[in-house]
Amino acid sequence: MFRRSLSTMSKNIGRRLDGKVCVITASTEGIGFAIAQRLGIEGGKIVVSSRKQKSVDNAVEALKSQGVKDVIGTSCHVGNSEDRKRLFKTAIEAFGRIDCLVSNAAVNPEVGSVTETSEKAWDKIFDVNVKAAYLLSKEVKPFLQESKGGSIIFVSSIGGYQPFDLLGAYSVSKTALFGLTKALALEVVNDNIRVNCVAPGVIETKFSSALYESETAKETTIQMIPMKRLGKVDEIAGVVAFLASDDASYMTGETIAAAGGMLSRL
Repeated sequence: MFRRSLSTMSKNIGRRLDGKVCVITASTEGIGFAIAQRLGIEGGKIVVSSRKQKSVDNAVEALKSQGVKDVIGTSCHVGNSEDRKRLFKTAIEAFGRIDCLVSNAAVNPEVGSVTETSEKAWDKIFDVNVKAAYLLSKEVKPFLQESKGGSIIFVSSIGGYQPFDLLGAYSVSKTALFGLTKALALEVVNDNIRVNCVAPGVIETKFSSALYESETAKETTIQMIPMKRLGKVDEIAGVVAFLASDDASYMTGETIAAAGGMLSRL
């Protein structure tokens, strides 16, 4: 199937996010970078971040070269309180407001089932994938209130619905994000803040390479996907752009699965 890259489609993409300030964690490569690119092309003012400043600088330059006019970045380990404060401070100092947070950062330090996961790895997975997502949303709330509304978008995984054998603890952490989405959406709805989630399927990125890097793993994974192919990062970026835009103004507390038809019910 022929697919155009996001950069070649940019002339056909609208500007639903004109002027909206969007902060995206873990956005220097993979799904996060594609989200930053898509939100920027749609008119958003973009703040990218990742743990290494060099990666941030490279991403900022790449986004500018691809037509994203307003983009800055800063290093941020989402598990570090001072880094999170600096992330939001950077956005406010540069753009004066925050309208959207995309919580995309995640880790998976070990491959294996739930019972094969070490306690150390379990703690790290939940500290970054769940606790940091909660803290980011808690800390961004006052800025979204000042902006008279906005949105929070969590990037979960289809593994939260149908756990992957090789990503046991990671899958459990992604299930937790579905609950966080529901609970937080009810809490902030009267502040005109929407909270939604996207559950990507197996997307062709370095992060998910364990699911397709060998022929055996790829064959097993493809058999789980009714569309019989891996997803592309821009296919997730488009869903996030929709959720961040006013086209999703009557949606909150929802999770959209973009997973090629994989089962998406608990």
